[in-house]
Amino acid sequence: MTQKIAAKVALVTGASRGLGSALAGQLALRGWQVVAVARTVGGLEELDDRVKAAGLPGAGGLTLAPMDVTKDDAMRHLCRSIHDRWGGLGLWVHAAIHAAPLAPAGHLDQKDWDKSLTTNTRATGMLIPMVEPLLKAHRGTALFLDDPQAGKPFFGSYGATKAAQIALARSWQAENAKHGPRVVIATPAGMPTATRARFFPGEDRTKLADPQAEAARIIDAL
Repeated sequence: MTQKIAAKVALVTGASRGLGSALAGQLALRGWQVVAVARTVGGLEELDDRVKAAGLPGAGGLTLAPMDVTKDDAMRHLCRSIHDRWGGLGLWVHAAIHAAPLAPAGHLDQKDWDKSLTTNTRATGMLIPMVEPLLKAHRGTALFLDDPQAGKPFFGSYGATKAAQIALARSWQAENAKHGPRVVIATPAGMPTATRARFFPGEDRTKLADPQAEAARIIDAL
């Protein structure tokens, strides 16, 4: 597999909904081979249908991988499969997130707290060592999506675990500044996603950014 071909392979974790789905679709339409990971099979199928319906010449392809990013063995097997098929990655987009319901810090639901820690923080720390060799093989880029809600009222579970994820990404970024892989941390504009609707009910959604346009902006910036 040539460097050029492998450099156009992207792994998108959290690809079935919201910005993750928009980024996966935009990459595929721009000629990338995209490995789209998510637990929601229906969301992945909708993504596939949307890319196929566009019918753009020169579009890439989608490999749908319905799996849970918190399952170490499954993700390890996936990364090995990517290595065996393409030899590496040109891009990893980490959009997988658990958005726990808002609640006072003194009344956090323990199941939501554990799931937030597992999905938002632990899975990131588990995935970085698996994906790093794939990115280094082809001078690839890792993209993280910040959502600075830490310290705000009722955002304890989501805000703390998302902040921990980004702190880990910043350490990885600093460690690899000279030799790669390149680590990019983007802060998307507010979008009318299902997650934001749960966080900000009653908000005027007409003023929010379109996910497809935001995905295109972020990819262009890369």
